Amino acid sequence: MQTLIIVTHPDIDSSLVNKRWIEALRKFPDQYVVHQLHQTYPDGKIDVKAEQKLMEKYDKIVFQFPYYWFNSPWLLKKWFDEVLTHGWAYGSKSGYPLSGNKIALAISLGVGEDELRPSGIYKYPLKELTRPFELSLEYVKADYRPFFAYYGIEYQSTPAYIEKSVPLYLEFLKAL
Repeated sequence: MQTLIIVTHPDIDSSLVNKRWIEALRKFPDQYVVHQLHQTYPDGKIDVKAEQKLMEKYDKIVFQFPYYWFNSPWLLKKWFDEVLTHGWAYGSKSGYPLSGNKIALAISLGVGEDELRPSGIYKYPLKELTRPFELSLEYVKADYRPFFAYYGIEYQSTPAYIEKSVPLYLEFLKAL
């Protein structure tokens, strides 16, 4: 069964790591389907029914995005608000179509992991900062899985450092 990778990046052409991950995923079309929200909806107008039908086809889904301003890109939040609707994703008449589906996050971060610790500049670990995703996905009865995070892109954006992330990401996806 294929894994749906929903990529949300407002400037994928300028991306370092997210663009490289997409290139790697496309080498395995039998395993991964890449769905780029900013390319699909450049005007921000989401086709809710199409997105819901797409989600229903997969039992493994990964939301891939760069983490900045302590959140995801705006279009992913809009996607959550519009696609995970009452009556479809949750509610007594919904049937909970995502129930039991394995769903995870794949996040790239400019900051180092040490900066996201109680003793670091940002005080909170990424696990705490991503709780809204965890709670939202558990609310729709999905099987929320631990996230994949690749830190330090702002400081270590060498080709070697970016390339190092690819096998780590692919192993994470295989284990999902």
